Formats: sequence, C-alpha cells, structure tokens
Amino acid sequence: MLATPTPVPRIWPQRRYSYVAVLTLTAMGVAFPTQAWVLLGLPLAVGMVLLGVAHGACDQLVVPAVWAGSVATSRLHYWLRFLVGYLGLAAVIGLLWWWWPAAMVGLFFLLTVWHWGSADAPPELHSTPIWWLMHSLLRGLLLFLLPLWRWPIETADIVDGLLGFAGAPAVSQPLYERTAALLGSIVLVGHVILWIRYLIQRKWAVLGMELVEVLLLTGLLVALPPMLSVGVYFVFWHSLQHVLRLTQWLGYPAPVRRRTAWVELGTQLRFFLRRAAPLLTLSCVGLLIVGCVLAPQLPDATAWFSFALVAASIVTLPHALLVTLVMDAAHRQPVGSGH
Repeated sequence: MLATPTPVPRIWPQRRYSYVAVLTLTAMGVAFPTQAWVLLGLPLAVGMVLLGVAHGACDQLVVPAVWAGSVATSRLHYWLRFLVGYLGLAAVIGLLWWWWPAAMVGLFFLLTVWHWGSADAPPELHSTPIWWLMHSLLRGLLLFLLPLWRWPIETADIVDGLLGFAGAPAVSQPLYERTAALLGSIVLVGHVILWIRYLIQRKWAVLGMELVEVLLLTGLLVALPPMLSVGVYFVFWHSLQHVLRLTQWLGYPAPVRRRTAWVELGTQLRFFLRRAAPLLTLSCVGLLIVGCVLAPQLPDATAWFSFALVAASIVTLPHALLVTLVMDAAHRQPVGSGH
C-alpha cells in the first residue's frame, strides 16, 4: 500500500532556508574575499557532515515509508534486499572507477547534473514529464556552466585533478572553452523557453520561484570560486532540501503550537539526525579510515577534493535512483492509490 507522506506545516516555505543560507554565505565571501576560506570553512565542514553526508543516511527508510507492506512480513528480508541492491550498485561504480576512470568522470558529472537538477524541480512540474525533464536538465547544467564560464582555470583544475586522481589524462583547455559555449547556448535558450511557458500558463508562483533561484545560484556560483560555491550549494541547498523533504516521508509530526521558522528548522533537523545517526556514524568512520589510509597519496586540497568526489560518486547512483524512482514517482501518484 502506498503511504502518503505527512505534510509539514508551511509556516515558512522550506526552500527559503536555503535561500537565506546561500545569500548569507555568498555575501560573506564577497565582503571578505581573502578570508572566504576561513569564514566559510567551519560552516561547510560542519554542514558537510550533518547535512552532506547525512542526507543519504536515511535512504534505507524511504521504501518502507512509501510502501508500508515492504517490511511488514520480514524486516530482515527487506534489509537484505536493500543492502544487496544498494551496496551492489555502489560496488559496481567503484569497480568502474578502477577499470574506466575517464568514462566514470564524465558519467559522474552527468549523473550529478540529473540528480541535482531533478531535486530542484518544482513539484508542480511532475505532472508534465517533458517539462519536468527539461527543467531538471537545465538546472543541473546551469550549476556546471556558471563555474566553467566564470572560473575557467579553477574549474579545469578541479576536473583535471579528478582525472589525474583516477589515473586518466587531462582535458585540453580548448575543449573546456567549447563546452562552456555549447552549454551556455543550451541553458540560455532552454530557460527562455521554460519561462515563456510559465508566462503563457500563468504559473506566477513557479515563475517567481524560478527567477529567484536562478538569480541566487548565479550570484553564488559567479561570486565564489568553484570549491566553495559547489560546497555551499551541495550542503545548504541540495542536502538541506532533501533532508527537509525526507522528514515529511518519515512522519515528522506537526507542531502542537506555532513556532518560528528557525525553531521549526531545528526541530526538523533533530528529527532527521536521530534517524540518520546509525548510518551517518558508520559512514563517517568509514571515510576517516579510508582517508587515513590514502593520506600519503593526497598531498594537497585538490587531491582531497578529488577523493571526496570519488567517494561521493560511489553512492550517488543508488541514492539518485532511489530519489527518482521512489520519491519523485510519488508526485505522480493519485492520493490514496495503491501498489
């Protein structure tokens, strides 16, 4: 039976938490550019653990939240199926990094374009798959285009560092330039088409949200160097919004009395972290062990960043499939329908 996630009172629309975080951190980086790494380092480090790593630490609870009957007969049977499927896909990705590193760099970026872009798609678009797909791809491409356009050398260093870490040859600078020009044309034309459609259909709320988000993300990705801007987006936008969405699926209770927006946010995060704590702890311990083992081969920040990207990519495929095939699919289910 398909369970309907419990709605959370919308005292303050949840996406605005990310708007405030991104605007604040961008302003700090712009106001104090030489101290940006110091000022943003602590919130990013804490957020990377409590939001970035944690946002996938409740994946095992998603299917039971949607199909209550999936664990009704045997909890052990469900866990075995989940672990075999989830860790099996992660293992395949790890082997592919070993066998075809250059191809995996491209696959990882394409998968991230889809996963980040589809996560940002307004729920209203899920009823029209073509426009949902278009918005998802355009948002994901925007997140990669802007650093490539504004910070070409720094972005190329990150990609080449990842290729080098994986044992693949670097990409020529002219290829980066042609890629930026091609993506720029696609993203610009695609957004114009998308916004014209919103205007024709009088989707004022969706259009307003879209314009605000594109403006905020453009400011973030243009103002801050890629390592910082991508970190801020991943932690305080993508991960935070996934966590807040997932609390609804996990039965986050409505508050007894009206709370201020930030008190409500703290309550939701505590609700989520209590459920994420077991796998979050295991993930952090595992990452620390692997990091310590690889430390002699990680001489600088670029190498550590590449290691973090490879580690993230190993679980991105099962996580993204779970979100797309289970969580996003529920948007297209009529209320009360069953499976």
